[in-house]
Amino acid sequence: MRDAAKTRVLVVDDQNISRGFFEMYVRAASNYVLVSGLRSAQSAIDFVDDHDIDLLIMDVMMQDGIDGLSAAAMIKKKHPNIKIILATSTSETSWEEKAKEAGIESFWYKEYDEHSLLDLMDRTVNGESVYPDDAPEVAFGKIKRSDLTDREIEVLRELTDSLTNDEIAEKLNISVNTVKRHIQNMMEKTGFESRLDLAINAKMIGLVVNENDRLGNNSGSFS
Repeated sequence: MRDAAKTRVLVVDDQNISRGFFEMYVRAASNYVLVSGLRSAQSAIDFVDDHDIDLLIMDVMMQDGIDGLSAAAMIKKKHPNIKIILATSTSETSWEEKAKEAGIESFWYKEYDEHSLLDLMDRTVNGESVYPDDAPEVAFGKIKRSDLTDREIEVLRELTDSLTNDEIAEKLNISVNTVKRHIQNMMEKTGFESRLDLAINAKMIGLVVNENDRLGNNSGSFS
């Protein structure tokens, strides 16, 4: 029988340590009850159809199947009363706007957010929509993320998808020379000696994540 005094929580993360961290927080809070911990976003889509859930905490990046952001959007559309917190260990900020457009209540950067998960849970359940005020600050070579312009971030994101300068230019609707200039500027700022170094290091620390990687369409190799 459901305990009406407690918020029923489902956590979804394909990484055992991260999922265990979520579960620990839920179990330790007197006003929450953990219904289940799942390893895939697809299983969450199926689970909420058959179980009474108040709050869903789900990671964006998944190794297999649908990603957490896409799954959360589908769940929110079908079950608008379920409150959702999307989480990520990366510092990719482009997902925030997509989450807001899908009606996702809150977004949490595991490694960088000033709010504790429990605080975010309480505020979300109480009707708030909690998103970070600023992008996570991450060291990148000789600089920090905030030392890169928005356009440089966009170019860097496409670099991690192994796109050529021509492909980046077409995708971002800018000239090839502009792409080259942004890449050169980033190399000078960071101290990295090539576009490959830029891409590998950005990908390694999760500074940016291209859409193919989020959607599971990339092998992760640089050719």
